[in-house]
Amino acid sequence: MKPKPHLNESALYDYAIKALGRHMRTEAELRRLMRMRVEPGENGNAIIDATIARLKENGYLDDAAYAETYARLRQQNEKLGQRRVSQSLTQKGVSSQIVTDAVEARYADTDEETLARKHLERKRIRKPENEKEIARVMRRLVAAGFSTSVIYKILRQWDVPGESLSAIDNLEEEPAGE
Repeated sequence: MKPKPHLNESALYDYAIKALGRHMRTEAELRRLMRMRVEPGENGNAIIDATIARLKENGYLDDAAYAETYARLRQQNEKLGQRRVSQSLTQKGVSSQIVTDAVEARYADTDEETLARKHLERKRIRKPENEKEIARVMRRLVAAGFSTSVIYKILRQWDVPGESLSAIDNLEEEPAGE
């Protein structure tokens, strides 16, 4: 397969607009995509920087708006907890200050326990019947970004026996991939 030719600033801008049109992206994600389309080195980096500046100036690229939208969609649609959304945004290259501001604003009026219950309902997870199922429910809720205090509260309200809750620590060796 023939390698794609390196793009100049104008062509890179068009490429970036199309990439943003296909999928919402952070500045870091877009930089990674564009890096493959320009010549390596200082000249390529200068073209990327100029393109990023132009995208921001025209309102096509805004990490703060991306973070707010991402947090809103993950909270409303997927019923994910605050911790999970923060981790995902950080992995996508959004600055820690923008992540903190967006997630705190989005989750300020949210009851974490209610959100966790909605997550369980969305995933069709029922009351666990044994210690293995209890550990599985706990892992799922931790992976979804909920705090252990909320998880224990939900399990206690399901009348899961206290000795089963304490036995969970022994089941931590189980594979987490489900």
